[in-house]
Amino acid sequence: MYTSLRKRFHRRNFLSLGDVSGEEIMAMIDFARELKDARSRGETYTFCVGKTLAMIFQKPSTRTRVSFEVAMYQLGGHALYLNAADLQLGRGETIADTARALSRYVDGIMIRTFNQQDVEILASEATVPVINGLTDREHPCQILADLMTIFEHKKRLEGLKLAWVGDGNNVCHSLLLACPSVGMDINVASPPGYEPRPDIVAAAHAAAKKSEVKVTADPVSAVHGADVVVTDTWASMGQEGEHQERVKVFYDYQINSALVNHAKPDFIFLHCLPAHRGEEVVDEIIDGPASRVWDEAENRLHTQKAILALLL
Repeated sequence: MYTSLRKRFHRRNFLSLGDVSGEEIMAMIDFARELKDARSRGETYTFCVGKTLAMIFQKPSTRTRVSFEVAMYQLGGHALYLNAADLQLGRGETIADTARALSRYVDGIMIRTFNQQDVEILASEATVPVINGLTDREHPCQILADLMTIFEHKKRLEGLKLAWVGDGNNVCHSLLLACPSVGMDINVASPPGYEPRPDIVAAAHAAAKKSEVKVTADPVSAVHGADVVVTDTWASMGQEGEHQERVKVFYDYQINSALVNHAKPDFIFLHCLPAHRGEEVVDEIIDGPASRVWDEAENRLHTQKAILALLL
């Protein structure tokens, strides 16, 4: 199974979950679960022996850097951490020229940056696979880990209801693109003016053959009957200057006991981290019995191992 799956993905890019079918998402999750189980048994899959991954970070991150570096190490490969100061990008070299040069040295490129267009240009000019480690528009690696975590605890994805409460940001966008593809309902609750992008919502509706996509300003309505409740920081990286204003705007969108009482009794809570405790979520929830955030964080490692093994 995994041989045919690797042939299907070999040398593809991983830029958006909108480019991946629901069947492919489920196959990647199955592969990631096998890699996770193998690791727990002390077995090693060295799919990336002799391979090198260049990791471009124009936005810093704890989980993305550590999980990708460890993933390459466990697969038998090597990862290079490159921040803006390490590259000629900071001195005016184009994304396209960087792509062409790096392709002569490495077997794959992961980039964590601001503009989705930069990732797409990098992918169009590189001759090796490019992985979107995060942009302001999407965060596909995170959502693959989220879906794996949900599957582990709910034993299915199809027919579940996920509620997103908070900013219509990159994480929200990738959930909107992924959930309909795997048959999950998704309800998004965001304050007016902070909703997800209309083109992403339209794409989600187009993909929703057997599921519901709803965008509302009412967090209670969104969470009602939810199997999964998800949130993120109210001010993403680069929005620090808006923090105080956003705290006021999002006050009624906090994940707390009063709100999650409207979810199913066995709901699970996810957050991509880092969390601003006391803002978007209270300690009682993130440290409570419904929280699966540490499983979610761990699963970044396993899903990214699957991505690397398949693409490289």
